[in-house]
Amino acid sequence: MSDMKKFGDAELNAFLDGELDADSQEILLTWLAENPNAEKRLQALREDRDRLKELHNDFLSESVPERFTQLIARAPVKNPTSSSWMRAAAAIVLLTAGAVGGWVAKERVSPQQIAANTGFVNQAVSAHVVFTKERRHAVEAKAEEKHLVRWLSKRVGRTLNPPNLNAAGYKLVGGRLVADNGKPAAQFMFQTTDRKRLTLYVRSAANEKETSFRIVEDRGVSAFYWIEKPYAYALIGKVDRQKLVALGEIVHGHLQGR
Repeated sequence: MSDMKKFGDAELNAFLDGELDADSQEILLTWLAENPNAEKRLQALREDRDRLKELHNDFLSESVPERFTQLIARAPVKNPTSSSWMRAAAAIVLLTAGAVGGWVAKERVSPQQIAANTGFVNQAVSAHVVFTKERRHAVEAKAEEKHLVRWLSKRVGRTLNPPNLNAAGYKLVGGRLVADNGKPAAQFMFQTTDRKRLTLYVRSAANEKETSFRIVEDRGVSAFYWIEKPYAYALIGKVDRQKLVALGEIVHGHLQGR
Protein backbone atom coordinates (compact mmCIF):
# COMPACT_ATOMS: atom_id res chain seq x y z
CA MET A 1 0.00 0.00 0.00
CA SER A 2 2.98 2.30 0.29
CA ASP A 3 3.34 2.57 -3.48
CA MET A 4 0.64 5.00 -4.59
CA LYS A 5 1.04 4.11 -8.27
CA LYS A 6 -0.08 0.54 -7.68
CA PHE A 7 -3.56 1.31 -6.38
CA GLY A 8 -6.15 -0.39 -8.57
CA ASP A 9 -9.55 -2.05 -8.51
CA ALA A 10 -8.46 -4.69 -6.00
CA GLU A 11 -7.49 -2.10 -3.39
CA LEU A 12 -10.55 0.06 -4.10
CA ASN A 13 -12.84 -2.95 -3.72
CA ALA A 14 -11.06 -3.86 -0.49
CA PHE A 15 -11.67 -0.31 0.77
CA LEU A 16 -15.38 -0.50 -0.09
CA ASP A 17 -15.66 -3.87 1.64
CA GLY A 18 -13.96 -2.59 4.80
CA GLU A 19 -11.04 -4.97 4.38
CA LEU A 20 -8.22 -2.43 4.80
CA ASP A 21 -6.62 -1.64 8.12
CA ALA A 22 -6.70 1.93 9.50
CA ASP A 23 -3.26 2.92 8.17
CA SER A 24 -4.03 1.64 4.67
CA GLN A 25 -7.37 3.44 4.65
CA GLU A 26 -5.70 6.72 5.57
CA ILE A 27 -3.13 6.36 2.78
CA LEU A 28 -5.81 5.46 0.26
CA LEU A 29 -8.06 8.37 1.26
CA THR A 30 -5.14 10.80 0.87
CA TRP A 31 -4.39 9.36 -2.55
CA LEU A 32 -8.04 9.61 -3.62
CA ALA A 33 -8.13 13.28 -2.61
CA GLU A 34 -5.22 13.91 -4.96
CA ASN A 35 -6.58 11.82 -7.83
CA PRO A 36 -10.06 12.85 -9.06
CA ASN A 37 -10.16 10.10 -11.70
CA ALA A 38 -9.55 7.49 -9.02
CA GLU A 39 -12.39 8.96 -6.96
CA LYS A 40 -14.67 8.54 -9.99
CA ARG A 41 -13.51 4.95 -10.35
CA LEU A 42 -14.29 4.31 -6.70
CA GLN A 43 -17.79 5.66 -7.23
CA ALA A 44 -18.28 3.37 -10.23
CA LEU A 45 -17.22 0.35 -8.17
CA ARG A 46 -19.57 1.44 -5.38
CA GLU A 47 -22.43 1.59 -7.88
CA ASP A 48 -21.55 -1.90 -9.14
CA ARG A 49 -21.68 -3.21 -5.58
CA ASP A 50 -25.05 -1.57 -5.04
CA ARG A 51 -26.40 -3.08 -8.26
CA LEU A 52 -25.37 -6.54 -7.09
CA LYS A 53 -27.32 -5.98 -3.89
CA GLU A 54 -30.36 -4.75 -5.82
CA LEU A 55 -30.32 -7.82 -8.07
CA HIS A 56 -30.73 -10.02 -5.00
CA ASN A 57 -32.59 -7.75 -2.62
CA ASP A 58 -35.06 -10.52 -1.78
CA PHE A 59 -32.27 -12.67 -0.38
CA LEU A 60 -30.93 -9.96 1.93
CA SER A 61 -33.87 -10.33 4.31
CA GLU A 62 -33.25 -14.05 4.74
CA SER A 63 -31.53 -15.33 7.85
CA VAL A 64 -27.93 -16.53 7.63
CA PRO A 65 -27.78 -20.34 7.17
CA GLU A 66 -26.67 -22.22 10.29
CA ARG A 67 -23.65 -23.71 8.50
CA PHE A 68 -22.36 -20.19 7.80
CA THR A 69 -22.84 -18.94 11.37
CA GLN A 70 -20.90 -21.95 12.58
CA LEU A 71 -18.05 -21.06 10.24
CA ILE A 72 -18.03 -17.51 11.57
CA ALA A 73 -17.93 -18.74 15.15
CA ARG A 74 -14.88 -20.89 14.35
CA ALA A 75 -13.12 -18.17 12.33
CA PRO A 76 -9.67 -17.17 13.62
CA VAL A 77 -9.35 -13.57 14.81
CA LYS A 78 -5.89 -12.03 14.99
CA ASN A 79 -6.90 -9.27 17.42
CA PRO A 80 -8.89 -10.76 20.33
CA THR A 81 -10.27 -7.38 21.36
CA SER A 82 -12.03 -7.03 18.02
CA SER A 83 -13.63 -10.48 18.06
CA SER A 84 -17.21 -9.25 18.32
CA TRP A 85 -16.69 -6.62 15.65
CA MET A 86 -15.09 -9.12 13.28
CA ARG A 87 -17.93 -11.60 13.62
CA ALA A 88 -20.52 -8.89 13.14
CA ALA A 89 -18.70 -7.72 10.01
CA ALA A 90 -18.52 -11.30 8.75
CA ALA A 91 -22.26 -11.67 9.22
CA ILE A 92 -22.87 -8.51 7.17
CA VAL A 93 -20.64 -9.83 4.40
CA LEU A 94 -22.55 -13.10 4.46
CA LEU A 95 -25.85 -11.31 3.96
CA THR A 96 -24.62 -9.18 1.06
CA ALA A 97 -22.15 -11.42 -0.73
CA GLY A 98 -24.04 -14.58 0.16
CA ALA A 99 -26.88 -13.51 -2.09
CA VAL A 100 -24.64 -14.16 -5.09
CA GLY A 101 -22.84 -17.30 -4.02
CA GLY A 102 -22.64 -17.81 -0.25
CA TRP A 103 -19.17 -16.49 0.52
CA VAL A 104 -17.70 -16.29 4.02
CA ALA A 105 -15.37 -13.54 5.26
CA LYS A 106 -13.33 -15.32 7.90
CA GLU A 107 -10.89 -12.60 8.96
CA ARG A 108 -9.59 -9.15 8.11
CA VAL A 109 -7.74 -9.27 4.78
CA SER A 110 -4.57 -7.24 4.28
CA PRO A 111 -3.72 -5.41 1.02
CA GLN A 112 -0.94 -7.94 0.46
CA GLN A 113 -3.45 -10.80 0.65
CA ILE A 114 -5.75 -8.98 -1.76
CA ALA A 115 -2.87 -8.70 -4.22
CA ALA A 116 -2.11 -12.41 -3.87
CA ASN A 117 -5.75 -13.29 -4.48
CA THR A 118 -5.91 -11.29 -7.68
CA GLY A 119 -2.68 -12.65 -9.14
CA PHE A 120 -4.53 -15.25 -11.17
CA VAL A 121 -6.72 -12.54 -12.73
CA ASN A 122 -3.69 -11.10 -14.53
CA GLN A 123 -2.97 -14.54 -15.96
CA ALA A 124 -6.60 -15.03 -16.95
CA VAL A 125 -6.83 -11.65 -18.66
CA SER A 126 -3.52 -12.23 -20.47
CA ALA A 127 -4.75 -15.57 -21.81
CA HIS A 128 -8.04 -13.98 -22.88
CA VAL A 129 -6.35 -11.11 -24.71
CA VAL A 130 -3.93 -13.42 -26.53
CA PHE A 131 -6.24 -16.24 -27.59
CA THR A 132 -9.43 -14.35 -28.40
CA LYS A 133 -7.50 -12.56 -31.15
CA GLU A 134 -6.79 -15.86 -32.88
CA ARG A 135 -8.95 -16.69 -35.88
CA ARG A 136 -8.04 -20.27 -36.73
CA HIS A 137 -6.42 -21.48 -33.51
CA ALA A 138 -8.39 -19.80 -30.75
CA VAL A 139 -8.84 -23.18 -29.00
CA GLU A 140 -6.83 -26.40 -28.82
CA ALA A 141 -9.85 -28.68 -28.74
CA LYS A 142 -13.25 -27.85 -30.19
CA ALA A 143 -16.46 -28.12 -28.20
CA GLU A 144 -17.66 -31.17 -30.10
CA GLU A 145 -14.48 -33.13 -29.37
CA LYS A 146 -15.33 -35.70 -26.70
CA HIS A 147 -11.98 -35.53 -24.96
CA LEU A 148 -12.13 -31.75 -24.33
CA VAL A 149 -13.75 -31.81 -20.88
CA ARG A 150 -12.06 -35.04 -19.78
CA TRP A 151 -8.62 -33.75 -20.77
CA LEU A 152 -8.92 -30.33 -19.09
CA SER A 153 -10.55 -31.83 -16.00
CA LYS A 154 -7.66 -34.23 -15.54
CA ARG A 155 -5.05 -31.51 -15.96
CA VAL A 156 -6.69 -28.99 -13.61
CA GLY A 157 -7.67 -31.58 -11.03
CA ARG A 158 -11.44 -31.21 -10.88
CA THR A 159 -14.36 -32.32 -13.01
CA LEU A 160 -15.08 -29.42 -15.33
CA ASN A 161 -18.42 -29.11 -17.04
CA PRO A 162 -18.55 -25.85 -19.04
CA PRO A 163 -21.83 -23.95 -18.61
CA ASN A 164 -24.42 -23.60 -21.33
CA LEU A 165 -24.64 -19.91 -22.22
CA ASN A 166 -26.66 -20.35 -25.41
CA ALA A 167 -29.65 -18.52 -23.95
CA ALA A 168 -27.38 -15.50 -23.39
CA GLY A 169 -26.16 -15.66 -26.99
CA TYR A 170 -22.80 -17.33 -26.33
CA LYS A 171 -22.00 -20.73 -27.81
CA LEU A 172 -19.12 -22.83 -26.50
CA VAL A 173 -16.32 -22.89 -29.11
CA GLY A 174 -13.89 -25.13 -27.25
CA GLY A 175 -11.04 -24.87 -24.79
CA ARG A 176 -7.36 -25.07 -24.18
CA LEU A 177 -4.75 -25.78 -21.53
CA VAL A 178 -2.95 -22.67 -20.27
CA ALA A 179 0.24 -22.40 -18.21
CA ASP A 180 -0.27 -20.31 -15.06
CA ASN A 181 2.98 -19.78 -13.15
CA GLY A 182 4.04 -23.33 -13.87
CA LYS A 183 0.65 -24.83 -13.05
CA PRO A 184 -2.14 -25.94 -15.41
CA ALA A 185 -5.23 -23.81 -15.97
CA ALA A 186 -8.22 -24.40 -18.23
CA GLN A 187 -9.70 -21.81 -20.55
CA PHE A 188 -13.11 -22.31 -22.14
CA MET A 189 -14.08 -19.96 -24.95
CA PHE A 190 -17.59 -18.87 -25.92
CA GLN A 191 -18.62 -16.84 -28.96
CA THR A 192 -21.65 -14.97 -30.27
CA THR A 193 -22.84 -15.10 -33.87
CA ASP A 194 -21.02 -11.80 -34.51
CA ARG A 195 -17.77 -13.26 -33.08
CA LYS A 196 -17.75 -11.51 -29.72
CA ARG A 197 -15.82 -13.77 -27.39
CA LEU A 198 -16.04 -14.62 -23.71
CA THR A 199 -13.66 -16.87 -21.77
CA LEU A 200 -14.00 -18.82 -18.53
CA TYR A 201 -10.67 -19.42 -16.79
CA VAL A 202 -10.29 -22.05 -14.08
CA ARG A 203 -7.29 -23.09 -12.02
CA SER A 204 -6.48 -24.48 -8.59
CA ALA A 205 -6.19 -21.93 -5.78
CA ALA A 206 -5.19 -23.94 -2.74
CA ASN A 207 -2.89 -21.24 -1.37
CA GLU A 208 -5.06 -18.15 -1.95
CA LYS A 209 -7.69 -16.71 0.31
CA GLU A 210 -11.32 -17.01 -0.75
CA THR A 211 -12.93 -13.89 -2.18
CA SER A 212 -16.46 -12.90 -3.04
CA PHE A 213 -17.40 -11.76 -6.52
CA ARG A 214 -15.37 -8.85 -7.84
CA ILE A 215 -15.07 -7.02 -11.16
CA VAL A 216 -11.91 -5.45 -12.53
CA GLU A 217 -11.14 -3.79 -15.84
CA ASP A 218 -7.81 -4.40 -17.50
CA ARG A 219 -6.44 -4.17 -21.04
CA GLY A 220 -9.79 -3.26 -22.54
CA VAL A 221 -11.79 -6.12 -21.02
CA SER A 222 -13.79 -6.72 -17.83
CA ALA A 223 -13.16 -9.70 -15.56
CA PHE A 224 -15.76 -11.06 -13.14
CA TYR A 225 -13.82 -13.26 -10.76
CA TRP A 226 -14.03 -15.16 -7.49
CA ILE A 227 -12.05 -17.68 -5.47
CA GLU A 228 -13.87 -20.59 -3.89
CA LYS A 229 -11.31 -23.04 -2.65
CA PRO A 230 -9.80 -25.07 -3.95
CA TYR A 231 -10.34 -23.28 -7.29
CA ALA A 232 -10.28 -19.80 -8.78
CA TYR A 233 -12.56 -18.66 -11.59
CA ALA A 234 -12.61 -15.67 -13.94
CA LEU A 235 -15.19 -14.81 -16.60
CA ILE A 236 -13.74 -12.30 -19.05
CA GLY A 237 -14.92 -10.35 -22.06
CA LYS A 238 -15.72 -6.99 -23.62
CA VAL A 239 -19.13 -7.03 -22.01
CA ASP A 240 -21.29 -4.45 -20.27
CA ARG A 241 -20.75 -4.76 -16.53
CA GLN A 242 -24.37 -5.54 -15.72
CA LYS A 243 -24.48 -8.26 -18.35
CA LEU A 244 -21.16 -9.66 -17.15
CA VAL A 245 -22.60 -9.95 -13.63
CA ALA A 246 -25.65 -11.77 -14.99
CA LEU A 247 -23.43 -14.14 -16.98
CA GLY A 248 -21.24 -14.69 -13.94
CA GLU A 249 -24.25 -15.70 -11.88
CA ILE A 250 -25.25 -18.24 -14.54
CA VAL A 251 -21.74 -19.69 -14.53
CA HIS A 252 -21.52 -19.83 -10.74
CA GLY A 253 -24.94 -21.42 -10.45
CA HIS A 254 -23.92 -24.03 -13.03
CA LEU A 255 -20.70 -24.80 -11.17
CA GLN A 256 -22.69 -25.22 -7.97
CA GLY A 257 -25.00 -27.71 -9.71
CA ARG A 258 -28.01 -25.39 -9.85
